[in-house]
Amino acid sequence: MDDIVIASSQDDAVAIEAVKEHHAQLAGALTARADALVAAAARGTDADAEAARPGLVEWCRRELLPHAVAEEEALYPAARRRPEGRLLVQGMLGEHQVIVDLVDEIAAAADPVRAAAAARALSVVFQSHLEKENELVLPLLGADPEVDVADLLAGMHDLLGAGRGSAEETGGSGGHGCGCGEEDGPGYPELDARTIPHAIRHATVFGALDTVEPGGGLVLVAPHDPLPLLAQLQKRSPDTFTVSYRERGPEAWRLLLVRAAETARSTTAASA
Repeated sequence: MDDIVIASSQDDAVAIEAVKEHHAQLAGALTARADALVAAAARGTDADAEAARPGLVEWCRRELLPHAVAEEEALYPAARRRPEGRLLVQGMLGEHQVIVDLVDEIAAAADPVRAAAAARALSVVFQSHLEKENELVLPLLGADPEVDVADLLAGMHDLLGAGRGSAEETGGSGGHGCGCGEEDGPGYPELDARTIPHAIRHATVFGALDTVEPGGGLVLVAPHDPLPLLAQLQKRSPDTFTVSYRERGPEAWRLLLVRAAETARSTTAASA
């Protein structure tokens, strides 16, 4: 993904960057929740899988699907007015329906394996969908001097930023939520940041960490020692996570981040 934002004004460039960052946070949160369900199903622990499934479905219906509706109302009409955007928007709307159908499939699946398969499919489809929005829809709007992207997004708080509700309120991912602080080993979901474009890597990781409930954790795989990210995390959520290294290069750095049992998710997105 390109780090350069092409826009007809500084305000539009800032608005486009905000959307891209929010996209990364959504992708990270979805990956963490979907991977928790997939990992539980792969281990054959039906109880853990069934515990993860409602949280994933609820989060999708509270965050992911409203985000899609907001895009249909704020972004797509302007893109559709451009001749080169008509078929693109038609395809994006079709993908929105696929996303809705996959969420319903996760909720209605007869067993954890089928739910996990639908969750994995949702994660892949959503990531592909975001890439097209970031690389096709947003540049199309940003380069058009007749489109005020910042104005289109004015008041779209859900689209631009702050997630609602804490991890313990919404059934976050990352191990058991009993509050004892004990690690539950292989039950932690894993986020491989090596595959995430550098420009959105931190936002994606923060989105995933926002889903971790008190006492739960996330295994982060990084292409280098993520000291800058850890410093930013400490500033963003002071003393919220304990960090332990499981592997220190040279190919990968593997860290376990565990949320303090008594600490709720930091609400920092409002300042974004």
